[in-house]
Amino acid sequence: MKNESYVLLFVGFFFGCVGLAYWFLSYEDAGTVMLFGTFLLGTLPGFYYLWWARRMKPRPEDDPNASVEDGAGVIGAFPGSSIWPFVLGFGATFVGLALVFGAWTLGVGLFLAVAALVGVIYESRRGGLV
Repeated sequence: MKNESYVLLFVGFFFGCVGLAYWFLSYEDAGTVMLFGTFLLGTLPGFYYLWWARRMKPRPEDDPNASVEDGAGVIGAFPGSSIWPFVLGFGATFVGLALVFGAWTLGVGLFLAVAALVGVIYESRRGGLV
């Protein structure tokens, strides 16, 4: 995970330097704030990955002398297909549209979001499709 953290830290510090140069050359607030946000979007996960990379055992991807056989075996557990993330996305869309079209879409969005969360909980408890 060190490689990933170094890439994110490079991106973050690059945009931090660009943001500083932008501020001193233009004194424009909105662009400087956006570049500062980009700096944070690179450095925060970069430092988090670097923090985890020091605490976990090295992965086969991190070893330059690793072979394909070193990465064989169980990778992890992945959830099955479900309709509820799609429903939750629709609910979030309607909640966002409430800012544009009015509060009537807020009710629809909240209903869909709550229904999706309840569906995910029931599905995870039963172990199958609801």
